Amino acid sequence: MACVIVVGSQWGDEGKGKVVDLLTERVQGIVRFQGGNNAGHTLVVGGEKFILHLIPSGVLHPGKKCFVGNGVVVDPEVFLGEMDRLTARGVEAGPGKLRLSERAHLIMPYHKALDLAREKAKGGAAIGTTGRGIGPCYEDKVSRVGVRAVDLLEPEILQAKIEANVAEKNFWLTQYYKEEPLDAGAIYQQYLAFGQRLAPYITDVALELDEMLEAGQSLLFEGAQGTHLDIDHGTYPFVTSSNPVAGSACCGSGVGVTKLGPVLGLVKAYTTRVGGGPFPTELEDENGKWLRDQGAEYGSTTGRPRRCGWLDAVVVKHSVRLSGIEGLCLTKLDVLTGLKKLRLCVGYRLPDGSTMHSVPASLAKLAQCQPIYEDLEGWQEDITSVRRYQDLPAACRTYLERLVQVVGAPLAMVSVGADREATIMMKDVFAQ
Repeated sequence: MACVIVVGSQWGDEGKGKVVDLLTERVQGIVRFQGGNNAGHTLVVGGEKFILHLIPSGVLHPGKKCFVGNGVVVDPEVFLGEMDRLTARGVEAGPGKLRLSERAHLIMPYHKALDLAREKAKGGAAIGTTGRGIGPCYEDKVSRVGVRAVDLLEPEILQAKIEANVAEKNFWLTQYYKEEPLDAGAIYQQYLAFGQRLAPYITDVALELDEMLEAGQSLLFEGAQGTHLDIDHGTYPFVTSSNPVAGSACCGSGVGVTKLGPVLGLVKAYTTRVGGGPFPTELEDENGKWLRDQGAEYGSTTGRPRRCGWLDAVVVKHSVRLSGIEGLCLTKLDVLTGLKKLRLCVGYRLPDGSTMHSVPASLAKLAQCQPIYEDLEGWQEDITSVRRYQDLPAACRTYLERLVQVVGAPLAMVSVGADREATIMMKDVFAQ
């Protein structure tokens, strides 16, 4: 029995979907434990492209159970839409395979309306939210006024919550943001219909996971976003509204901490970021354009072009410490093929000449940090067909080995292409 946790070690978009898809073959259940549909996993399986936002990517495997935990905020319309699209493409997505925590909080129309109104009001100071209502939904959760999946099964409670929330939200929308009010009755009818379709999927996920563990089955836990978008440990306030670190797998699923591990950290072979916020190794030159074009760096949720830069080992090392990462899953290595020179950030230099090897909490201080680079040789050989580490070009291995040395965690796998098979397995994480 193993409970493997997969987390992003940068600012998200590291390729968790492919890694989860690969590891799913070794487990019986896949658990999403935080975030919402502001994240997206892009998978290429058998030449077919799938984009998922809420449903765990393990759904593409027959005979596996997929769980959306209580730590996830769920937009029922998006959830049902994903189910319908999977079914239309011949992928099983029924209640025997897909389970939704009764304790998961639901994104409501007023959450999305507030999200968009706030970003609009901030103008140039906007943080770059996707406008999906994620933050406002988590706010209601903490304020103890949220609507949970279980409420869809209790119409009177659902109606009372919606009416109370809409009355308050309409005040802010109309009086402060000067936007149009929402209709509580229409929202109630819409969510009542959602509840009728979702009823067979809603369950006590924590209990079902415990039963699987008691039966000796293995589970895979996947988060959304990356460590440096964590609400506590990220580049606040340019962060998401939940905790993408490994520790969140416990409270976001209902599985005890002593039953979890090992932890794998996703690392893209370079660095990307979407939206605002600090980015010490960002490139706005031809190299940055190369990475964006060769890596198809456009958000699977928003379509926005991602900011691109050299691999920041300081950021990754910080994540290794925060989540106790025991193995690195490096993705998109093939994107670097063709670059004559590569740079790896191994530290930060401050204006007074001092150096740092961790990420400061102060954004003012982080903005002053200049990356300390080590220059390495690039490679020209096509690596997409390589399946053994020793068959990688020497320059490629040097790049990887220096990264491992700086961040203090070994390689578990290396992705050399988009297809599921384009992967070099370095370590059997289920053998621990």
